[in-house]
Amino acid sequence: MLLAETVDHVAECRVEARGARLLSRTVASPWVSYLESGRVALGVMEAAVMEHQLGVVEGPCWLEASSAVLDMPHAVDAVAETEVVLRRVPLAEFRRAIADMPESARAVLHDVALAHRHQSEFAVSRLAKDAEARCAEWLLRHAQTGDRGTMAVTLQQRKRTIAAQLGIAPETLSRVLRHLRERSLISGSGRLLNVVDPGGLRTLAGI
Repeated sequence: MLLAETVDHVAECRVEARGARLLSRTVASPWVSYLESGRVALGVMEAAVMEHQLGVVEGPCWLEASSAVLDMPHAVDAVAETEVVLRRVPLAEFRRAIADMPESARAVLHDVALAHRHQSEFAVSRLAKDAEARCAEWLLRHAQTGDRGTMAVTLQQRKRTIAAQLGIAPETLSRVLRHLRERSLISGSGRLLNVVDPGGLRTLAGI
């Protein structure tokens, strides 16, 4: 429905050359792009170079449309590997088309987009961030705010399992948590960790 009723009526057709940057990570775009043809690399760019590549998509397909569904900045960078043909839909029109969908369909679309977003963020985190940044981001994502406004993380899983999720060794996780305590970013031990300095953790995580 989105393609037939939205793209065909309001989309702007563009041809981009090989090497063109199509999406920028952490930047919100006023457009949602449908890739009609061509191949696009997705990943993390450093100094205008695709330093870490997560994968490749080929048209026809939507290009990282999960961000538009969730009204969030892009989770990845995108660069044309070949000449590509895009049809760009204004974000407002794209979201209006979503709003016209049945509630059950919107709920499914949102859940799928959210799952895709989490997978993308996790992949980017493992590629582009060091162990401390990954751990800080994980703590912020799992922190719960208590009645007094304080934030804490209850470790529901074994540290070995958490370390595997972060792509680091259990010993590295223990060392990172110790460093975060020494820097007064967190406190506590065992299964309860108090978030002492959320701002400091966000800076460390790069978010």
